[in-house]
Amino acid sequence: MDEHLADILAAVRPLEPIELQLLDAQGCVLVEDVTVSLSLPPFDNSSMDGYAVRVADVAEAGEEFPSVLSVVGDVAAGSSGELTVGAGEAARIMTGAPLPEGAETVVPVEWTDGGLGGGPVGSMTPRSTTPEQSTGEVRVYRPAEAGAHVRARGSDVQAGERALAAGTVLGPPQIALLASIGRGAVRVRPRPRVVVLSTGSELTQPGEELPEGHIYDSNSFSLTAAARDAGAIAYRVGAVADDAETLRSTIEDQLIRADLLVTTGGVSVGAYDVVKEALEYVADEDEAGSGIDFRKLAMQPGKPQGFGSIGPDHTPLLALPGNPVSSYVSFELFVRPAIRALMGLEEVRRTTVRATLEADRALTSPAGRRQFLRGVMGDGTVAPVGGSGSHLVAALAHADALIVVPEDTTRVEPGTELDVVLLG
Repeated sequence: MDEHLADILAAVRPLEPIELQLLDAQGCVLVEDVTVSLSLPPFDNSSMDGYAVRVADVAEAGEEFPSVLSVVGDVAAGSSGELTVGAGEAARIMTGAPLPEGAETVVPVEWTDGGLGGGPVGSMTPRSTTPEQSTGEVRVYRPAEAGAHVRARGSDVQAGERALAAGTVLGPPQIALLASIGRGAVRVRPRPRVVVLSTGSELTQPGEELPEGHIYDSNSFSLTAAARDAGAIAYRVGAVADDAETLRSTIEDQLIRADLLVTTGGVSVGAYDVVKEALEYVADEDEAGSGIDFRKLAMQPGKPQGFGSIGPDHTPLLALPGNPVSSYVSFELFVRPAIRALMGLEEVRRTTVRATLEADRALTSPAGRRQFLRGVMGDGTVAPVGGSGSHLVAALAHADALIVVPEDTTRVEPGTELDVVLLG
């Protein structure tokens, strides 16, 4: 199993960087450091609705003897900052507005009479409804220290500092930072395009009537969702019937929009294992490295696997088994790392932790195979959910971890500490 994954990661190369607009770059990986071009915030501004004043003018303010200041005007967010506050003066200021010249602090409006001549008010009176005579002066009932309720220039980040390092995955907070410093586009490795195909003449699409002897196609849905969860742009192709020529034609049609192809089903040794039949001989004699290699891995579930490249651009293809649990476990262990490698991430595997087995009885495992059992994590413990059958989708839906039983272990007693792969 480790050799198979090593072969996959050795063959998969990160996608070439491109420049994308911010929202298009969500989920992508930066390929270069981003330096701050201007400080944040770019100017001193108020964090409250209130009055911009000098500290000395409100130093003695109190409930009984408030400081009375002349109001020289309003400063709203987006103002140019032309207003000046002198001795004995105040300027009404709104949240986000630049601190006017001469002002040293901001007094919240709740500490004043709001210019209305009464006691403390609860909010700023709208400019459109403020009586003209009430704007002449304001009473301040509490002192304020220098810089109080002021967001200082550069208090978030200074110009010239590194905003984001190469290798950062761009999520909403990172995109917010990039927009805040004026970056409209960034250079990233794009999200890989992954095409998922399920195979089998017995498969019916959900929402359609189920004929006798058929089952609903769940694999293509689970793997497409898993690819998107891994960071890819994923496309689901409806189930392909058990016909080698049809499958080859479908895959060739999908190559134009694929950085990675994933098939599920038809990789074992049955008479109708169409993926193996269709792809075992696609290698180009003149193109080194092309073709699909089908293997039997020392693992359970997921013993039959295929990997290689196909088409003129040597597009990677991973062929997974068809049983629902086998295909999903195989995706987590092999396809997800390939997707993360295409994205240019350094850490491509799921997190593995140690946990103590919590079970009613001992677990058994086949000799010579690394077994992955579905589990539910507790506080330092893990409990198996469902059986070991590779068709048990309901158990998989309730699992948040894979319990790893090593190849040389055939029996695991409750209380044993094991490796656990976290799926969340």
